[in-house]
Amino acid sequence: MNTHKIGRLFAVAAVATLSTATLVACGGSSDDGDGGSGDSGGTDVGVILPDATTSPRWESQDRPNLENAFKDADLKATIQNAQGNTAKFGQLCDSMINEGVKVIIITNLDSESGTACLKKAADAGVTSIDYDRLTLNGGASYYVSFDNVKVGELMGTGLDECITAAGKKGGNIVYVNGAATDNNAALFKSGYEKALKPKIDDGTYKLVGDQSGEWDATKAGQVFDQMYTANGGKIDGVVSANDTMAGGIIARLKANKVQGKIPVTGQDASVEGLQNILQGFQCGTVYKNTALEAKAAADLAIALINGDEDAASALATGSVKDTEAGKDVPSVLAEPVWVTKESVGTVIKDGQADAAEVCAGAIADLCTENGVPQ
Repeated sequence: MNTHKIGRLFAVAAVATLSTATLVACGGSSDDGDGGSGDSGGTDVGVILPDATTSPRWESQDRPNLENAFKDADLKATIQNAQGNTAKFGQLCDSMINEGVKVIIITNLDSESGTACLKKAADAGVTSIDYDRLTLNGGASYYVSFDNVKVGELMGTGLDECITAAGKKGGNIVYVNGAATDNNAALFKSGYEKALKPKIDDGTYKLVGDQSGEWDATKAGQVFDQMYTANGGKIDGVVSANDTMAGGIIARLKANKVQGKIPVTGQDASVEGLQNILQGFQCGTVYKNTALEAKAAADLAIALINGDEDAASALATGSVKDTEAGKDVPSVLAEPVWVTKESVGTVIKDGQADAAEVCAGAIADLCTENGVPQ
């Protein structure tokens, strides 16, 4: 990873100093995600995370990274988790607005409920930031994420490299996409379609399956099983849009005794994903250092709370098209990285995965073999 480049990406123009405040965030990784500032001094920033199931990253990576970023920025914050429930998402949004947050940061469950929240925030004079997922037609002032088309491209080129490394010159491939309600899933897919189109067009690869796994391991395993059966087991590569779904697909490959023989992609550099890579069951994952994403969100919040539009604009070095609103949303986009067995250690060194978890039990020897710090 080019740390100098990333550093430049997130450099912030000087902003007025905020009065010192103590970070107060919701209770760790509790199952319900409830909690608050518990402080009569008011809350600067409210964050709504989407769930704790579609990817472990929301609680294992994003929550602590946001907590640390807000603490470093001397912002009082409340971080809540909607637990996949749109009604709870709306309740959390209302509560934060009523509490008087100055900035609200959301990762929507779908654009409809996300838009309802953002419009309420706008009516109340609360500035909003879309975090990781763009809320279509939501009207957020800013968007902080990764280059999600690039994420998909890395999956596509990664799969091609894995198939080639396996000694194959082509073959049948399938797509197991993310949820249709998630705009990011569409961006990821556009990326891997773009990366693989030339070799599909020239006949190197044949796309023999294209279904949604809904970000769910069980659903992904089921749709993969259907495609595997429909093609008589003749599948040579799988684009799985994240590690959670890859885990469900790998379970079906194990059931058919072909684990490690059919390359599978992933995303999020989860503990399970990294372990599957080390064991040779998953060929790679797209790693997104969410500490960078969290810092960008905190830096934007500082500028917006201070009313410093110049500082906010200095952060937003890119833009993403809101295809429903027909406008570009000022965006801070970090660079994703393709991680294979040889580079798993990068995630550990960046502090985005715990070596004790990744290298537990029989995986310890594989970590040693591949230079993963323990």
